Amino acid sequence: MSIDDSARIDPKAELDAGVSVGPWSIIGPNVSIGAGTDVGSSVVIRSNTRIGNNNRIFQFSSIGEDPSDRKYEGEDTYLEIGDNNIIREGVTLHRGTGGGGGVTRIGNDNLLMPYVHVAHDCQIGNNIVLANNVGITGHVEVADWVILGGYVGVNQFLKIGAHAMVGGMAHITNDIPAYMILSGNPAIIRGVNVIGLERRGFDKKTIAAIREAFKILYKRNLKLREAIEKIRAISSGGEALGVLIDSLEASEKGIHR
Repeated sequence: MSIDDSARIDPKAELDAGVSVGPWSIIGPNVSIGAGTDVGSSVVIRSNTRIGNNNRIFQFSSIGEDPSDRKYEGEDTYLEIGDNNIIREGVTLHRGTGGGGGVTRIGNDNLLMPYVHVAHDCQIGNNIVLANNVGITGHVEVADWVILGGYVGVNQFLKIGAHAMVGGMAHITNDIPAYMILSGNPAIIRGVNVIGLERRGFDKKTIAAIREAFKILYKRNLKLREAIEKIRAISSGGEALGVLIDSLEASEKGIHR
């Protein structure tokens, strides 16, 4: 364990022997940090936060702070961060609220670029990229392999499906189905994230099926339930279209068009 002399560690914090903590960082009570995690200089990890292994947290980040929610009344709530995440400078990650499930979660292998904010009760998956100054409000669910461009803003209670990609400075006001590209202001769905899917090993047949599902969903003027049933009819039980269907059926705020 390598802890700078100027760092302050609460006696109720638990740090693995392989953790390093830089100058002037503060680690509060009921914080646990796993092996290989590097906490940079001037980082504050407030309380009730569980951090896994091999994460890197850069300077001036604020981790596990009280949620910015007027309904929060000081109840015990938590932040959970998985393994192998890169949390760049100035990132703010808030704990959950009692009314929202009590836990904010960040998964594994994510890149959070400078000045990203993830608010209370969000559920962030794995292999996600959040570019500079992305702001995610409370209760948002972001599935695996999503990319949000710089300065993207996400309204509360929304769901962003797996492998979706959002262009910089877009304002997300509705749910985004899996695999879709959204950009512009006002933001609209532009098509399928084909390049991203190719990079992740999706074969041509699967990508063609997803593109056909996009046409059903966005080009045929169908109601959402009608589109879902037509997509189901061409899915033949395939996993990829099943992910798309699940993201459509999970929507509570309506999907972006």
